[in-house]
Amino acid sequence: MSSAFLSLAASTGKIKGPHIDWAGLSPLVAILGGVVVVLMAGLLRPRFAREQLVPGLALVSLLASLGLTIWQLDEDKSLVANSLRLDGLSTTLTVIFLAAGIATTLLSWRALAPRESAHGEYFALMLTSIAGMIVLVWAQDTITLFLGLELLSIPLYVLCATEMRRASSLESGLKYLVVGSVGSATLLYGLALIYGATGSTGYAETAQAFAAKGLSSDTLALGGIALVVVGMCFKASVAPFHQWTPDVYQGAPTPVTAFMAVATKAAAFGVFLRFFDVALIDAQSTWGPALAALATITIIVGNVGALGQSSLKRMLAYSSVAQAGYMLAGVVVSTQLGVRATVFYLAAYLVMNLAAFGVIIARERETGRGDDISAVTGIGASRPLLAWPLTISMLALAGVPATAGFIGKFQLIRATVDGDYAWLGIVIVVGSMISLGYYLKVIAAIWSTDAVDEAPATAGGSVALPALAGGAPDGPVTAPPAKPAWELTLVSVVFGAAIVVIGVLPQPLFDFVERASSAFANLV
Repeated sequence: MSSAFLSLAASTGKIKGPHIDWAGLSPLVAILGGVVVVLMAGLLRPRFAREQLVPGLALVSLLASLGLTIWQLDEDKSLVANSLRLDGLSTTLTVIFLAAGIATTLLSWRALAPRESAHGEYFALMLTSIAGMIVLVWAQDTITLFLGLELLSIPLYVLCATEMRRASSLESGLKYLVVGSVGSATLLYGLALIYGATGSTGYAETAQAFAAKGLSSDTLALGGIALVVVGMCFKASVAPFHQWTPDVYQGAPTPVTAFMAVATKAAAFGVFLRFFDVALIDAQSTWGPALAALATITIIVGNVGALGQSSLKRMLAYSSVAQAGYMLAGVVVSTQLGVRATVFYLAAYLVMNLAAFGVIIARERETGRGDDISAVTGIGASRPLLAWPLTISMLALAGVPATAGFIGKFQLIRATVDGDYAWLGIVIVVGSMISLGYYLKVIAAIWSTDAVDEAPATAGGSVALPALAGGAPDGPVTAPPAKPAWELTLVSVVFGAAIVVIGVLPQPLFDFVERASSAFANLV
């Protein structure tokens, strides 16, 4: 409960509900309303309702929330007794979450996970997680922050285990639950210590207490900051708190992996930016070097770890670790340029990853090779509409010029140099050079002349096993490998094209993320 709400209760002698600005809250209300509608629609008996109507309603909810977010794009106000903040950072990141949700809905449309876990529950959990992300990055109070974190995380624990007949999916959900719970508990303990040192849960009041009481060297406050850093690093896949990432990414259903890779990371760095650059800005000289060291370790560990991977999902998991290190550099410098560079890179990272995951899902359905790199071998000749988006995505993640990834890394390097962390910019360049070792390996496989032997797949997308391999004597009825569904090709092509457009004409995205830095008037 925020201090403003407590003051209101004390002055009137009774508790009154805070004023609700429904226009400001409308994007969140649209998502939560969609959760209820999708759950109810999932109870309908016709197959069409479950397989077509439910994801369609989820898309309607996301599009409605997107429209309402655009309506509130230039607002700057506090909501619900100062517990939430609607400003440039809030709306910019909300658009990223909703774009990730729309793409994930399309990627999940004919996937196995919704069928095994019930369509209504699957899409309702995804919408609930997006609602948690919105609350998390809108929060300007530590209690609201923790509520948003749990609302984000708990649905994801379940979504990772939605392919219930696959042991690795169940293992993925369990691992994420255990590690995520440890991260949440660590974060909560850190927030409690900061509250003990400052006597406040509000971000602005916490910043005032740090400045007035000189808490930058206080043991209790520094212990709280350290635990908060650890808790947030678990969520953002920052080394050495990244160990869960490769196993969870590989075991989870691939649409869920894509969603986690882009949306969860955006939410984690949204909290990093708002909490550290507002509530803890007075202690920047203390936590800045520590985060810079973590960024360096993360870049090295992520890129080196990806070099020997043959699984595309594990490779992208280690890649996401390295990318987290790049983005952490934008948080370290605590400048408006750093904020813009981080948010720009989050948007670029969205399009780069979704283009790649669209192709991976398509090849999983076409072949019996899962996410192994052999599944994309030779698709340059046989599947050019899938080959080009994946190629462009790999080049962009490596930071090759004329792509969104190059512009994003250039902005991060510029921010580090401007913020007196030039050595961290050099680390980003070195990390990008190392990353060519595994990104180019994927590109070489794509344009290889070796043809892929596509194993027959069942209607559910799994490979038919012979009796000696554990299959039924007669085996399941097999069918020729399925052609990629139109929605997978659409996601891959649209986001692949967006990578090039942003790389050649980045100004519209620069203008869009410019409003994110307006939320930090205290930064230079």
